[in-house]
Amino acid sequence: MFLERRRGVLLHFTSLPGPYGAGDLGPVARSVAEGMAAQGWTIWQMLPLNYPNPAMGFSPYASYGALPLNPTVISLDDLAEEGWIPGEELRNLQVRLPDPWRADLQGAFRARRAGVALAFQALKRGHMRDRYLEFRQREWEWLEGWGVFMALKDSLGGSHWVHWPERFRSLERALAHWDEGLEEGAELYRFEQFLARRQLDRFRAHCEALGVRLLGDMPIYVAHDGMDPWACPYLFELDGEGNPVEVAGVPPDYFSETGQRWGNPLYRWEAMGEDRYLWWRVRLRKALEWFHAVRLDHFRGFAGYWAIPAEEMTAVRGRWRPGPGEALFDALVEDLGGDPSGEGPSLPIVAEDLGVITQDVTRLRLRYRLPGMRVLQFAFSGGDDNPHLPFNHEGLGLAYTGTHDNDTTLGWWLSASAEERRGLFRYVGRPLTAEEAVREMVRLALNSPSRWRIVPLQDLMLLGSRHRMNTPSSREGNWVFRAMRVELDGLLGG
Repeated sequence: MFLERRRGVLLHFTSLPGPYGAGDLGPVARSVAEGMAAQGWTIWQMLPLNYPNPAMGFSPYASYGALPLNPTVISLDDLAEEGWIPGEELRNLQVRLPDPWRADLQGAFRARRAGVALAFQALKRGHMRDRYLEFRQREWEWLEGWGVFMALKDSLGGSHWVHWPERFRSLERALAHWDEGLEEGAELYRFEQFLARRQLDRFRAHCEALGVRLLGDMPIYVAHDGMDPWACPYLFELDGEGNPVEVAGVPPDYFSETGQRWGNPLYRWEAMGEDRYLWWRVRLRKALEWFHAVRLDHFRGFAGYWAIPAEEMTAVRGRWRPGPGEALFDALVEDLGGDPSGEGPSLPIVAEDLGVITQDVTRLRLRYRLPGMRVLQFAFSGGDDNPHLPFNHEGLGLAYTGTHDNDTTLGWWLSASAEERRGLFRYVGRPLTAEEAVREMVRLALNSPSRWRIVPLQDLMLLGSRHRMNTPSSREGNWVFRAMRVELDGLLGG
């Protein structure tokens, strides 16, 4: 797949237009996929689809679990079409948006929860019950615990699981002290996953028929307040009370004197290795049921990772610890039946290798022939050996104008240094206006030697900083970019 020359769009599903607060994977998404295919865009890259934590601003990178899906993928229109909810209820579920360019993720979440509750009543009346029971049996290994975790969280006011009564602080203990009065709430969360997966499967099949491939995203770490550390504490660096001993982050660098303290619990890699990384193998298999390929975030952490004592408020006093390296990737290759000796990648994984990358990280990536990432916004400072300059791009790689963590290219250009502007001028052979600079960056990305070329929708729309998806280290105003339907139709034929 990575050996085929393709171009694509970076566009998270919540950024699609729609009347329910944020986009979903229903009719609009299918229409956009059709328009993309008609105009030769055959990769659709999205951010993680995991169930987001509302307390973390609905960040796709801060979820309640590694396997459960975000219920916002559920199309309420499709539920009505399939007879799950009465069509006349749709108007009551619509969300008014004060700013049409910004999604209301909280409102979108409430609308889906209300729609799922209506559909649950149809399930009780027998609607598609056999299909639900089949799904429940197939996914039971993780689905049972998911329902228990979320039902307990609701009953305990949404508090972090480390503050729950002792009898509920692990899946094993919770099942031993289960309150049957919570079972309907647990079943509602399991049923919600059935609806979400059903709609994701329909969307993926539609894209496949069009020749569009879905590129997903997998964060390296999971949240402390989530199902995984609660259900499998032995896989994480936790103390006897369930609190992290050390947490994830990155050390001080050019961009931050104190580094970045992310706060995720770290893995007990030795414990994970005892069953040949079963947790990771299951996680990747599930992700590849959703997507055709997956971008693996913070790839450098698999070679070596920065461990910060949990009591530290910054990342300064951390230490480097060795990652699982080849042992993990050998297990993944064996599990997925990858070809360790062919010309292409041995796994359907994109290695996010941005930032300060050391030789051991590059060796690990090349050992498994995984494509890396090159970003043009990083290209025009430094010398000719800058790996992000187009003439240094690898064929087995992905070229971007920018990523979800970058400013839009217009925003980048308007705040670019004199060195960066001169660098782009020299590369294209002439001075540029702001709009011309964006168009040239898109042209350079699409003409990169890298076989996969990705452009964020905001750059195709020539949008400025107000429309960037995420500002790292900022917790306000992220993840809410929303495209207008008329512009989307004009660009992608959606």
